[in-house]
Amino acid sequence: MLTNSNILITGGTGSFGNTFVPMTLSKYNPKRLVIFSRDEMKQWEMAQQYQNDKRVTFIIGDIRDKDRLGKALGGIDYVVHAAATKIVPTAEYNPFECVKTNINGAMNLIDACIDSDVKKVIALSTDKASNPINLYGATKLASDKLFVAGNGYAGTHNTIFSVVRYGNVMGSRGSVIPFFNSLKDNNELPITDDRMTRFMITLEQGVELVWKAFDDMQGGEIYVKKIPSMKITDIARAVSPKAKFKIIGIRPGEKIHEQMIGEEDAPYTYEYNDYFKILPMIHNWHMDKKRIKKGKKVNPGFIYSSETNKEWMTTTNLKAWIKNNG
Repeated sequence: MLTNSNILITGGTGSFGNTFVPMTLSKYNPKRLVIFSRDEMKQWEMAQQYQNDKRVTFIIGDIRDKDRLGKALGGIDYVVHAAATKIVPTAEYNPFECVKTNINGAMNLIDACIDSDVKKVIALSTDKASNPINLYGATKLASDKLFVAGNGYAGTHNTIFSVVRYGNVMGSRGSVIPFFNSLKDNNELPITDDRMTRFMITLEQGVELVWKAFDDMQGGEIYVKKIPSMKITDIARAVSPKAKFKIIGIRPGEKIHEQMIGEEDAPYTYEYNDYFKILPMIHNWHMDKKRIKKGKKVNPGFIYSSETNKEWMTTTNLKAWIKNNG
């Protein structure tokens, strides 16, 4: 599907984009891959890797600017929406800015993609959008709803929208592993709460989930990857086995456990070999056989939480991953 196509990724200079771009260039050989973001320095640094690759284009722009999006989307077939204000405490202390990017930006992108006759759009979501307790999660829940509803909003246009949702991305900027790694020589690591658990997914798995969604989507689905959980204390031990823990308390807006599918979503959720799919409640799309395909409906009251997850990553496995990934 993506072979010989024109693809644009918003926020493409982030951790996800820096993995999505080389993997997609290698696997699908698109005609053009456009990195759309607002940070000129990150673009300049990333461009050094692709200065001899005519397939890769960089465009400075902000998803808050609908006109700029419209110009960037000319001739684009597929869009990955990775741009967001993501840091939980930052969103708590700068709520207006978070809303402008995560909600207003989503609305701009939906409108611009429809106007430009983009074929398919995948928006990246987060565990924090399921039963949100912080502003970041609330804005991403709103964003998810906007992209799902965008399928009806498209009218006579053929643009379709879906969402992929996953938890803590191992090694991404701002995540806990590089944070612990930066402090490992101190012999003391700060732990917000020793009961805390987190889902664990690699950037490569996140990219593969996006590819899967592009291939499978009919519009409106939320794809949730099956991934292992880990206790925050075990993550710390994998990074620095001899370090002591200092309990510092929960940060503003932080959860003890991550949740990607809530009990309220269970009636609309189907299970597949390596992922779940939450189907839209609107338009009775949750009963559409083209969207369900070979999925098996989950049990009533089903919750996909890092605390009650059936699959767990060991400290040994994480140590091996850290060694292999620097």
